[in-house]
Amino acid sequence: MSQAPPPPAPADRQQRPGVADRAALFAVLTGGWIAQAVYAVTRLGVPDLLAEGPRTVEELAASAGADTRTLYRTLRVLAAQGLLHEPQPRTFELTSVTRLLCADTSRSAQPTALMFGEEVHRSFGEIAHTLRTGRPAFDRLAGTPFYDYLGEHPQAAATFHAAMGAAAVPAALARCDLTGVGSFVDVGGGEGGLLARVLGRHRSARGVLVDLPESIGQARERLAAAGVADRVEFVAGSFFDAGVLPAGADVYALSRVLHNWDDEGAAAILARVRQAVPPHGRLLVFEYLEDTAPARGGDPLDTQAKLIDLLMMVMLDGHDRSREEYTALLEAAGFAVRSVDASRVRASRTESVIEAVPV
Repeated sequence: MSQAPPPPAPADRQQRPGVADRAALFAVLTGGWIAQAVYAVTRLGVPDLLAEGPRTVEELAASAGADTRTLYRTLRVLAAQGLLHEPQPRTFELTSVTRLLCADTSRSAQPTALMFGEEVHRSFGEIAHTLRTGRPAFDRLAGTPFYDYLGEHPQAAATFHAAMGAAAVPAALARCDLTGVGSFVDVGGGEGGLLARVLGRHRSARGVLVDLPESIGQARERLAAAGVADRVEFVAGSFFDAGVLPAGADVYALSRVLHNWDDEGAAAILARVRQAVPPHGRLLVFEYLEDTAPARGGDPLDTQAKLIDLLMMVMLDGHDRSREEYTALLEAAGFAVRSVDASRVRASRTESVIEAVPV
């Protein structure tokens, strides 16, 4: 895969931009073209067609239902970017990067590529609206908030939940002491990755996964594959609704949930958890803490972190928060923060686990 040009030095008023600067800007301005080309070939199923080895563009076009000439022109651009190999003229094969776009790859990026190329791409086309108003561009495009849209569009919801299910289990989970836990409720648990990890390590524990119906089916499959589904109760419903969260469990978890919502929404979720948690119970909140340090130009992990924040900005009302902001939300909901483990899990981001108990 081709290397991105090095970050430019701070502007010198006496120095005119050079050829390298123009090349760097061109790479930035055309980055969206490459992303949409990757989306398009993924939507056509080209990565899956190449999963078994090299194929000619004629074979690919016939199998994908594509125009041969335009498919060839697109694939050679991706090959020039280092995203595909062209071992001989008009024959293409995957690289280790584009193999991530195959459906059968572990933690496949295929659903992410599809979501980014559709709802996310359209939202970034209206980012100026977000900058002017502070409101998500997605709401303007769809006429409804993102999660309401998913409820009305089952295919988009399936793609979204599959993309979220491919995310790694929070590394901070390894730092949690769950010795002797008997019952563990994953609130908004998605496809069940975190719950599978907990139950896999604590054989006497039982779990509850609470999420919308469109996530439950995928969670059943994942937890069955992990060999723990017989110890899981699946609750289909919204964590905003009264009576959905089961009461009396030892541990409740909110993993990367609160950052999806504004303060009002986050407070409503915490209020429902507080109603369910017993006096002896505790709440674990897994989130990235807001990074307010100066941006480090050329640091790919720092760039990734800030791009995710930009994604949140155009799609949702939520955002990352500081330790103090999460503490204030928890205390307002009737919790006392017992500990905040904010160890660095990446060079650029602090993934925290906040442990809170009812008061």
